[in-house]
Amino acid sequence: MKEGSFFGNIKINSRFTLVILAFTFVPIGVMAGVLFRNLETDAIKESYNYMEAKVTRDYAMISTNIESINMSTRFFLSDEGLSDILTMAYDGQAMDTRQIIDFYNTQVADLERLVNNNPVLYAVRVYGVNDNVQEMMPVLYNNTRMKKLSWYDDVKEGWHFGYHDTLFSSLTTDQGTELAGLCSQVTDYDRGVIGYVEATMPLKTMFPGVYEGDDTLYSFFVSSSGQVLFGSTKDNTESLEASTGYSKEPDFGDGLDDSTYYRSDKVDESLIIDAFTTDLGDLDRQIIYKKISGRYLTIARYPIRSLDGVMYSVQDITSQVWAVYHRRNIFVFIMTIVLFVTAGLIYRIVRRFQKEVLSKSSELRSLQNQINAHFIYNVLESIKMMAEIDEKYEISDAITSLGKLMRYSIKQGFGNVHLSDELEYIKNYVLLINLRYDFEVILSLNVPEDLLSQEIPKMSLQPIVENAVLHGIEPVAADTTIYIKAWKDDDRFRIEITDSGKGMDEGELQNLLKRIHGEIEESGGRGNGIGLKNVEDRIKLTFGSEYGLEVYSKSLKYTKVSIVLPRRDLEKK
Repeated sequence: MKEGSFFGNIKINSRFTLVILAFTFVPIGVMAGVLFRNLETDAIKESYNYMEAKVTRDYAMISTNIESINMSTRFFLSDEGLSDILTMAYDGQAMDTRQIIDFYNTQVADLERLVNNNPVLYAVRVYGVNDNVQEMMPVLYNNTRMKKLSWYDDVKEGWHFGYHDTLFSSLTTDQGTELAGLCSQVTDYDRGVIGYVEATMPLKTMFPGVYEGDDTLYSFFVSSSGQVLFGSTKDNTESLEASTGYSKEPDFGDGLDDSTYYRSDKVDESLIIDAFTTDLGDLDRQIIYKKISGRYLTIARYPIRSLDGVMYSVQDITSQVWAVYHRRNIFVFIMTIVLFVTAGLIYRIVRRFQKEVLSKSSELRSLQNQINAHFIYNVLESIKMMAEIDEKYEISDAITSLGKLMRYSIKQGFGNVHLSDELEYIKNYVLLINLRYDFEVILSLNVPEDLLSQEIPKMSLQPIVENAVLHGIEPVAADTTIYIKAWKDDDRFRIEITDSGKGMDEGELQNLLKRIHGEIEESGGRGNGIGLKNVEDRIKLTFGSEYGLEVYSKSLKYTKVSIVLPRRDLEKK
């Protein structure tokens, strides 16, 4: 041993202490580094999975809305009566009183009923190319009305976003709703363009994902012209500035126009757009994780090709990443202190710290998940009491069922629930369905009691029952029973929903199965399988690819949908 060396000059008890601390600190330090790295990786992976599911959901909703607009437009363009009226106006021919009355009572009434029966539409309007058109609200207008719309001076044909209904004075119409609309030309072989059809819906309906979220989750849509649509409008910007920090940016540059509104506590969307270094090409989506302006973001980009634009969804996971770093720094500080204490004390301090962190995290999640819906329930209860006082018991029962549906839809988020909760929801749903039809839908349940606590995705039975009513029972229009039964199948269990309605032939069945499994592109309209595909996707996303839907059908006899799920008691989780 060298004279004067540090280790040789210290006392034996100090050497022993250093050895114990070294054997304690080094392994714990290495393990802690791996642990915190895994925590950060898990936070990123969880965010990736969430964004994948959000993109799938938002894209399906937008596609459905686009198809609704396109279907309405095609219906109006194919209306021969409208074409005749526009042709007469183009040629300068006037309609007599009898023609006006007949056209209004037949064509206009039918077209108005079509629009009113589609809850997502705002309006569908037809404009002439001149003022010779006899206006018949709310469908037919002259060209002067059309000139009042903000996009009139631009290219008229195509999609327009973020404009307002300015056909009439703000004293008579609500001009606060931002709209998304498709303008299409009405053409005649000899005359060319003889009119325009404008199909619109609220911007909030077209892009629901833009108006959802909180301080850590937001979306925006960028059109081909560079227009950026957020969940804010020119009419409510002042109040949003006071409550959430929204403000107007004069110029974003690089193709983004100066009408964009953004949240000042969010990352500039031009930086988000520039975060992607590769083109989308034929990809249906791209998801990246990147640090921008000091924030850790998971960003999803996916094209809405029929709108010639791109949707961006951003989840800010800075708090989760910082929480990992914060815990790491505290751990290092504690480890510096515990160099002077025993190994047992180190263990107790770490365990106590972990318990406190978990406790605080649980309290925070509990506070974030609380939703106060007492006002809605109290109003429904008051209406129910009024109906009972007037001895309107059928109305009272319907309100009770509606209240239960609302309570179930609001609570528990959109995760997994007990099978018993889903069945209770279906009972109330069928009760309300029977108010709508002249025939009766009878619900027959055969579910063992020990399966009622099994785990099932929330709102997974309702789309199947709704399909059974709309596409199986409604065409038959007779009293029919829907059978729901469940049974164990080894380590899985099955739920089977059967209706003795219209059924499907082999070709229709195979076409539906391909849509459910994503083998062919979804098309709009009734019976396109979007609801069943969403249920299939949620089951596979939650439980794995070996679970999902099975569909059997025979024309004019029955349709049977079987849900295959793992046996997993929710109470034991």
